[in-house]
Amino acid sequence: MKHRVLQIGPITGPVDARLARDYDVAPLWKQPDKDAFLAAHGAEFEAVAIHVRDACDAALIERLPNAKAIVNFGVGYDKIDVAAAKRRGMQISNTPKVLDGCVADLAMGLAIDVARGISATDRFVRAGGWKTGQRPLMTRVYGKNMGLLGFGGIGQAVARRAAGFDMPVRYHTRRPVAGYAEQHETSLVELAKWADFLVVACPGGPETRHLVNAEVLDALGPQGILVNIARGSVVDEAALVRALQEGRLGGAGLDVFENEPNVPEAMLAMDNVVVQSHIAGFTRETRADMEALVCDNLDAFFRTGQVLTPI
Repeated sequence: MKHRVLQIGPITGPVDARLARDYDVAPLWKQPDKDAFLAAHGAEFEAVAIHVRDACDAALIERLPNAKAIVNFGVGYDKIDVAAAKRRGMQISNTPKVLDGCVADLAMGLAIDVARGISATDRFVRAGGWKTGQRPLMTRVYGKNMGLLGFGGIGQAVARRAAGFDMPVRYHTRRPVAGYAEQHETSLVELAKWADFLVVACPGGPETRHLVNAEVLDALGPQGILVNIARGSVVDEAALVRALQEGRLGGAGLDVFENEPNVPEAMLAMDNVVVQSHIAGFTRETRADMEALVCDNLDAFFRTGQVLTPI
């Protein structure tokens, strides 16, 4: 008998195929009446497979009395009710580390793009502007101060890349991370005052909602650049738009937004803002590693009783 697994939504073609091959999978998104389906079959499931974009809230967890693991395709898990899962003794896994390098690459790319105006200059040249003039002077990247909000795997990967640009690095977390020479700042506002670039690399969720607020943006200042490759909820987006419009912030490179896929209209006309479509981990290599890890987590749980990468 194959283990019974509830899949909340489609993940990727390879993952969906592997799960369907190895387990007795029920695709919840295909059920015409999800409530009736869960009422009839919820007790059958031993584990849950979920994509980072989908929700697994307390109400759903309560419908699955025998499920003991949630395997998540993605690093973030802010759409999973972790407290409800823990009360039920459920393990939760994510796909850390395999995304760190590509996400850090994009963070540095956004920092360079905003500072040097790469995307804006590309548009300028394509529109024929170079034939009649030149773009204004921009800002160098090397030697500038790099502040990191969050110093997990992604933050540390950004720090290593910043070192290659001779950038001093400091970071803000709830407590210092042992084993690293980078300076820990206890105040995010003070970190923003020091930084030329502030990269958001912390988890999303209620605890970090709007952590980057108007005070932090004002501390970063009219020459400072904000880069967000974490979660849109960490930044007060309305305050960010106002700071950019009023010239109180130098620029922003954003891969994530509060209400994806909606991007504030005002940002789209700003040459000092570079916007992406939440693609920091969207490389062939990273996607393959994530696909393997989410399936390996489920395999390990059923084989040993423990997921490989618990949150």
